[in-house]
Amino acid sequence: MARLLRILWRIGVAVLLTILTQLGGVAYVISLFFRRRLLAFGLLYTALSITALIVAPHFGRTALPCLGDRDLKVASPLYCALNRQYVSPPVKDLLSDLASTMTDAHPNTQTLVLDANFPFLDGFPLLPHLSHDDGDKVDLAFFYADETGYLRGAMRSPIGYFAFEDGPTDCPKVWPSLRWDMGVVQPLWADYALDLPRMRTVMTALTQDARVGKVFLEPHLTDQLGASHPKLRFQGCRAARHDDHIHLQL
Repeated sequence: MARLLRILWRIGVAVLLTILTQLGGVAYVISLFFRRRLLAFGLLYTALSITALIVAPHFGRTALPCLGDRDLKVASPLYCALNRQYVSPPVKDLLSDLASTMTDAHPNTQTLVLDANFPFLDGFPLLPHLSHDDGDKVDLAFFYADETGYLRGAMRSPIGYFAFEDGPTDCPKVWPSLRWDMGVVQPLWADYALDLPRMRTVMTALTQDARVGKVFLEPHLTDQLGASHPKLRFQGCRAARHDDHIHLQL
């Protein structure tokens, strides 16, 4: 029985690491053949992640920048540590152009990317997202300000998600659903306001870009921003809320 439980535990860990990072399950399984497993896992996972940066472009994915104070960068090192910073080359070009548009319209603006995609395999799910499985989808953080003005690189929550901008909704309470309210943690987040000029600029830029196919944003925010365009969609009541980030796809 103990042996069976140990096997099931290892299978569960491998599956969880694969779900979270795509490459972590492989590193974990290989590390089981080493005496110092934790050290082996860390070294193997790091090696696989670095290798992915080199190999992924041959499979149609490229990594977004994680380091430095760039005008376009991944919002948190967590996403890069989990290998969730990959997009197709057309999406990377789109994001680079978007960041340039934002800095031209509003100097000193930093465009922050949240979850993107894993480095390999179309159709491999990037949970908890219902898409993000082909390199052509990406989430952007909101732009925030306080009483002093725009806050470069700021997010209300540490990872950019789950700091909701409350507003009216027609969604009923249904189950199963990814539409989490997470009311317990809302008081913990920074008390920043949306930077409305930058939010309006980014929505205009996305909807007017011919490369963009869809943009998901909660209806109460599209109303607040005065945004109206066929590309602007409501993601549905069973999907995650989109009043904490912008989802865009080719």
